[in-house]
Amino acid sequence: MKGKVLIIAEAGVNHNGDIDLAHALIDEAYKAGADIVKFQTFQASELVTKSAEKAEYQKISSSTVESQWEMLKQLELTSENHFQLIKHCETLGIEFLTTAFDLQSLEFLTKLNLTRFKIPSGEITNYPYLKRISELNKPIILSTGMSDLLEVENAFKVLKSNNHNKNIIILHCNTEYPTPMEDVNLNAMLSLQKKFQVDVGYSDHTSGIEIAIAAVALGAKVIEKHLTLDKTLQGPDHQASLNPLEFQNMVNGIRNIELALGDGVKRPSKSESKNIAIARKSLVAKESIREGELFSEDNMNVKRPGNGISPMRWNEIIGQKAKRNFNVDDLIEI
Repeated sequence: MKGKVLIIAEAGVNHNGDIDLAHALIDEAYKAGADIVKFQTFQASELVTKSAEKAEYQKISSSTVESQWEMLKQLELTSENHFQLIKHCETLGIEFLTTAFDLQSLEFLTKLNLTRFKIPSGEITNYPYLKRISELNKPIILSTGMSDLLEVENAFKVLKSNNHNKNIIILHCNTEYPTPMEDVNLNAMLSLQKKFQVDVGYSDHTSGIEIAIAAVALGAKVIEKHLTLDKTLQGPDHQASLNPLEFQNMVNGIRNIELALGDGVKRPSKSESKNIAIARKSLVAKESIREGELFSEDNMNVKRPGNGISPMRWNEIIGQKAKRNFNVDDLIEI
């Protein structure tokens, strides 16, 4: 398997508008072993109308009665916040990433020297947004929640139109928080890989860690998962996020799967080679055999250890003359 799986800790808006909480999320993402910590960049006034309702999962996770605009307004990060968070990430050595949810915010991100751009599922039909990202000639990660194959194809064409390095990774995703297991459809990730011939991954909104790990076993090159300090905090995404210990367990599971996948060549491993002679069998004398006597099915047996003649040579050995005397259980020699 070439290269390690890229693990994104989705801090998102789990900072609740508190810059100290945002810094703490970076610390926890780093300690958990994530490669990237990702936030969300938006201007509520550019993202949503003031009359737009919240999603059902957002209503459930918040005790306050407010519009989507009012909720998002409290979760905005300022330009200065971004610079502070970037500096923190650079100090720790974890990649800073943030997703823009409107064109104005996207233009701001173009000035931050990001390594890559991440497109959220909700923008997959936003042509002006996709076109602008395609012009930046940076690696792209595209989430595909709520979309069918044709919508992904249309977005992919736009992104490829100006993206000269063609570095696009497509993430299968289900935009429900948390995602019911019966709606995960993890095999759709493989369909995306087959259709577009690019690396694929999975943006996971299930409650546990097993689906993200399973995605890696299927070939995911990127895993994205929400991280929170406390699932009981007020806010739209906390309940569908992992706490730091859970996130660390997920990372450990993914890294173990990476090791376990190996290079695909079927051969004895270094650790098991020493057991070959112990577990396999050899041709042995079933009874006393005198020199010059012919080996036969009646006087040979198959027993451990496996450091003698392989039983796969059974037919070859039958009919040959014994060159010496053999006692019961002696390894056959020719």
